[in-house]
Amino acid sequence: MQSTISILKGWEYPRFTLGQRTQQGLIIGIQYYPADTLLAHEYGTGWRYTVMTDKNSEEVRSYFDDQLQTLSVEELQAQLQAELEEHQQQIKALQEQLAAIRGESNDG
Repeated sequence: MQSTISILKGWEYPRFTLGQRTQQGLIIGIQYYPADTLLAHEYGTGWRYTVMTDKNSEEVRSYFDDQLQTLSVEELQAQLQAELEEHQQQIKALQEQLAAIRGESNDG
């Protein structure tokens, strides 16, 4: 099932999406600061993105559209390949643990 989000009439659409990888990190939240609000007065009207800069840290940062940079295709491919290899290593380690519990040899 495809999830959808409705954007109120008069609001511009966000430039980035939840889960999108950027130069600054992974987008984990999106907020809109409408005109004529305290937040818009303090920070400006528009979309503000919460970004996890490092998956091994509690640190998150907030950015506006113009502060985020997209990844190039090559950068995105490199990130995904590194993550895939990390998961494959985790799977192999879990398979070895399972084999050890069963008393199996991991040679083949």
